[in-house]
Amino acid sequence: MPCSLSPSCSSDGDRALLGAVADARPAIVVSDSFGRPWRNGIVNVAVGAAGIEALLDLRGQPDAAGREMKATVSAIADELASAADLAGGKVEQQPVVVVRGFAWRPSEAGASVLVMEPERDLFR
Repeated sequence: MPCSLSPSCSSDGDRALLGAVADARPAIVVSDSFGRPWRNGIVNVAVGAAGIEALLDLRGQPDAAGREMKATVSAIADELASAADLAGGKVEQQPVVVVRGFAWRPSEAGASVLVMEPERDLFR
């Protein structure tokens, strides 16, 4: 896909530019609104990501009650996209939201890891 059409490629470029300007290694999440099956309303989800682990696999970790989590994989990039939409507003036309204080893990995998494998996807 041409870089101009790829959110992950665009986020890589944005990350490099912001990093040079701010003398930092930021992570970038590009988001868009998304409707969900069986739910009213829309949320923002990540369509591109650079420099951040988009999924956090918590399987095998203990939950708050000490039980081993068997299925929990948190969509960190999607959660950040939704939080940024709340902070920036849907109609305020604020194209960038800076999130500080979130302990993120670096990764170069991008947002493609958020897309469910076809054999597990019930809606294709």
